[in-house]
Amino acid sequence: MIWFLRFFFLLVLGSMLAVTSWASTQCPLWEIPGSVGGHPWFIATLFDTYWAFLTFYCWVAYKERSWLGRIGWLVGILLLGNIAMAVYMLILLFRVPTSARMEDLLLRKA
Repeated sequence: MIWFLRFFFLLVLGSMLAVTSWASTQCPLWEIPGSVGGHPWFIATLFDTYWAFLTFYCWVAYKERSWLGRIGWLVGILLLGNIAMAVYMLILLFRVPTSARMEDLLLRKA
């Protein structure tokens, strides 16, 4: 399972870096047309996305022991989204052996 998760989060990170890089060469973020930024489905998608980021962050806050780490990852997740989330997961996944159980990954160490 650890190998699969490593592959999955490498895929997430790679695809997010690729699509973000591509999109930034097509149109700067600050030049998104007002008709897009004000569209109800765009707003609903942003709410959905940021609630998902904050839900994932609740687990990160549980896992991290220091306030500096908790605040740093909160800022990273809110600014970089799935890129930061994939990096966080890859850090954890490469700290555990491939024979690790899901509990070793998901639960805070005593």
